[in-house]
Amino acid sequence: MTAMAPAKGKELSFNQISQGRRWFLIILASIGSVLIYAPPYLKAVFYTPLRDALHVTDTELGGVFAAYALTALICYLPSGIIADKVRMRTLSSVGFITTAILTGIYATLPSLALLYVVFVAMGITTIFIWWGVRFKLIRLVVTEDEYPKRIGVSYGIYGLAGMIVTFVAAGLAAVFVANLELGVSIYLWLLAIIILVLGILSWLFIPKFEGEIKTGGGFNLNEFVQALKSPVVWIAAISLFFVYYFYTGVTYTTPYMTDVLGATAMVTTVVAGIRNYGITVISGPIFGYVSSRFKPSMTIVVGSLAFVVVMGALMLLPQSEAMVVIAMVLVIVLGLIANGSFAIVSAQLTEGRVPLSYFGAATGLLSIIGFLPDTFSSIQFGAIMEANKVGTNADGGAIAGVAAYQQIFYWLIGAAVLAAVFSFILRVYVRKNQARLEAAEAVEVPPSDFDEATPSDLS
Repeated sequence: MTAMAPAKGKELSFNQISQGRRWFLIILASIGSVLIYAPPYLKAVFYTPLRDALHVTDTELGGVFAAYALTALICYLPSGIIADKVRMRTLSSVGFITTAILTGIYATLPSLALLYVVFVAMGITTIFIWWGVRFKLIRLVVTEDEYPKRIGVSYGIYGLAGMIVTFVAAGLAAVFVANLELGVSIYLWLLAIIILVLGILSWLFIPKFEGEIKTGGGFNLNEFVQALKSPVVWIAAISLFFVYYFYTGVTYTTPYMTDVLGATAMVTTVVAGIRNYGITVISGPIFGYVSSRFKPSMTIVVGSLAFVVVMGALMLLPQSEAMVVIAMVLVIVLGLIANGSFAIVSAQLTEGRVPLSYFGAATGLLSIIGFLPDTFSSIQFGAIMEANKVGTNADGGAIAGVAAYQQIFYWLIGAAVLAAVFSFILRVYVRKNQARLEAAEAVEVPPSDFDEATPSDLS
């Protein structure tokens, strides 16, 4: 393990980083991507218990999340720029540790006003500070041609870690069924502790990469200007916007199973975990492998159209408890498609030959446009559910009628169609301009023998 420790004060080139260390950093970034966003996105797998434990309405819960999303939107661009200016080790450790502190406050189940403060602060710690780490750290330990496949593997690791986290949530939901507040609080405290550990590991094991930051020129916006002028970045960003819209919107199949089909909270929590994370164990690597052979853009086109077909099947399913098992299968398939498509969206940047010299700024611009749905979709869907409320559950939470979910699912279908359209446009653009894009690449990445590495090679 001595080879894992960073050399103090010494920068390491790509070829000086061992295969095992590259795997370790991919695993660290992948697991971190689950845990650092688990607190602000807790409603994705713990919707009804979280809402009831916090004593808020669907609209209020959506509003709190929208505050996080708006902060994130403001921070995406500077996060991409800072990722090109500050070392990965610093950003990762500081991002994790500050988020752990905020998660501890969240675990006290504070008032609605303090929740807004916590979620806005999390927008800063998880996005402004940590967001650039997610993609650039992996990009620093793989070659350009390896990136689509490795980002798929990364999402597979992400899915496995997320599945474990979700099963812990499901277990707590079952144990504390009579005391949801205590169960949610314990879960958040566990997250806070683990995120803190990741911050410590980041400081200890992420090296100083040679050439990862530009020491000259200060904090200028040159990299952002280059990204801003790239049609590839803009098309990929619009594609991400629609992929992300249906990727996050599919979480509303969880309350749908409870409110319309009558599934229990335990069943929906487990299904949500499989849909959001568990299926990513295979969807990420599958979509990554397919995209390495048939291009990320075309893989997203096919995946988005498949999403339309499966969502249509779910909408046509009779609304009865007898259909729960079939609905579970369809929901998991939707998760496979949505997670797989989302996993490879950033690979459209490498498909379009975006150079490493402003890759961080490109991901910042990609994110500020692509993740816009977070600023309005929760409020939009929450308002639809409130407007179509047909009753309340035992804890006083709203039960939405089938009309609410039909409206939401139509929106998701429309987004999937547009995702397919813009990914197809990107493929056409890259094919027509391939020679020019390749000639414009500013960074030469040395060859790698990374394909021969294995996760067990950590010495």
